[in-house]
Amino acid sequence: MSDGAPTLDAARNILKTVFGYQEFRLDQEKIIASVLAKQDTLVIMPTGGGKSLCYQIPALLFEGLTIVVSPLISLMQDQVSQLTQLGIRAVCLNSSLDLIEYEENVAAIRSGKVKMLYLAPETLFLARTQALLKGVRVDCLTIDEAHCISDWGHDFRPEYRKLVEVRAKFPHAVTIALTATATAQVRADIREQLAIPDSHEFVASFDRKNLVLNVLPKTSPQSQVLGILREHQGESGIIYCFSKAQVDDLAAVLDSRGLSVRPYHAGLADSLRAKNQELFIRDDVQIIVATIAFGMGINKPNVRFVIHYDLPKNIESYYQEIGRAGRDGLKADCFLLYSHGDSQKIRFFISQKEETERRVAERQLATLVHYAESDRCRRFSLLQYFGEEAGENCGACDICMNGPRDKVDLTIPAQKFMSCVKKTGERFGAAYLIEVLRGAKTEKVLMNGHDKLSTYGIGKDFSKQAWSLLARQLVQQGLLHQDPEYNGLSLTAAALPVLKSETAFFGNPLEIAGAPARSSRERTAAKADIDNGLFEILRKRRKELADEQNLAPYMIFSDKTLIDMCAKLPQTREELLNVHGVAETKMRRYGDEFLPFLRAHANGS
Repeated sequence: MSDGAPTLDAARNILKTVFGYQEFRLDQEKIIASVLAKQDTLVIMPTGGGKSLCYQIPALLFEGLTIVVSPLISLMQDQVSQLTQLGIRAVCLNSSLDLIEYEENVAAIRSGKVKMLYLAPETLFLARTQALLKGVRVDCLTIDEAHCISDWGHDFRPEYRKLVEVRAKFPHAVTIALTATATAQVRADIREQLAIPDSHEFVASFDRKNLVLNVLPKTSPQSQVLGILREHQGESGIIYCFSKAQVDDLAAVLDSRGLSVRPYHAGLADSLRAKNQELFIRDDVQIIVATIAFGMGINKPNVRFVIHYDLPKNIESYYQEIGRAGRDGLKADCFLLYSHGDSQKIRFFISQKEETERRVAERQLATLVHYAESDRCRRFSLLQYFGEEAGENCGACDICMNGPRDKVDLTIPAQKFMSCVKKTGERFGAAYLIEVLRGAKTEKVLMNGHDKLSTYGIGKDFSKQAWSLLARQLVQQGLLHQDPEYNGLSLTAAALPVLKSETAFFGNPLEIAGAPARSSRERTAAKADIDNGLFEILRKRRKELADEQNLAPYMIFSDKTLIDMCAKLPQTREELLNVHGVAETKMRRYGDEFLPFLRAHANGS
């Protein structure tokens, strides 16, 4: 698409004329400059941050082919469909194609007409794929979901490691590796595996400012979910559950209430699972209730809420799952229903793992529990995990919107608990200490002689849950230290003034009332300040056009584009080009479908 060496001016032109965007976001321009200079590049950018443009724009400027390695067929098909809508020639090679489609795509690649080829690592390793690519100039190798390369990552895939060897077969190709979730350790591993210099790593902020983060005490989960759904009537959302049985039960309850819902988990037949996912993507179904099997590769931009009915297994999974909300940059709500009992369920499964793996999983779970129980800004805690500095008040989480909970004087129970820690030798975990405090006659307590201690049985007035909550607050406020490997508790210097009654200890009430956070609906209305009637008219026409072409509606135009149309009310094709996400190809294809409605509204008819 350009003569001579690709330039940033040419990249900016493609951004506007092909993709319909006025300016680059985050580090997109720097990343594209690095790739165009044929510098191997690592990109860490949050979901919805615009990772795809970082390789799609160079692909249109390079003379040869760009190979995009992606782990999921659904993601490949989605990207190819969206690029086709923009007038860009892209194909995929995977098992979903019949023989005729496969051969047509191979012929198109050989002819040099294709700019982007999407495939899975396994397909790239096939001898026939390698033979095909020998006769084609390859200018760029894109590795999407690059965290799969690292065995430190939460989604390690051994086949991704082999990409390191395959790169040598494309000596003239620049490599760009991209992921939305990677800790410093995972990033270092990816750089080492792909021999990418530190200076060619771009880490965008992990802060998804449009996501409103809520943690609700899990008291009556079905009622809580129904309350959230009432706040999000007519909107798309995902509800994540821990087990397949829980998915089926909750989906059945919601269906019985007349809600537009489908289940999704590995226990369903492949065909039914694929159908339910397709119904959701096409806006024919509003709500998906799913296990974590659902979501990777889903590029649906208008998901307005994500509910975690149960606790996810770690912070990275949680971040990735809430990242499926608000990919269009508009406000979206994220709700985590939390009870300490859920963490015990996960801890049971962790206990079945090998020792090294178990210790890592326990540390990850402890971090997530701390996030859920902390009184600090949710966004601060989340970004801190990824090594990013953040302010103490984001204004878009339940803590910052509702203010801190009223503290109560817990000095006496704190003294009892810490005295028990001291008298048992500062080496036991909270669960055992609670047994001693509550006077349990377990074999371990009796064998250790701890039934003879003065602290034995002095805590019968509080439940196990209450003592557990107190223990976690003592750790969070720095009065107790918890061994990261064995969970044993010991006193810190800060504990002594409280034990000596020189200082009082204040914390959250030990019997949680479970009041939900204040509704964030006013803050998250995605369609604020526009005519909702016009928006619904445009949305209906978009759905009709999508159904005619067997496409997902967002492949025609995103909600953000429709909202911008409602705000700007363009009356001509030229004015339509100033709307976010409308470029020349889509203007020619769909301009006359939407302009009559916009003109009629402007004229008051």
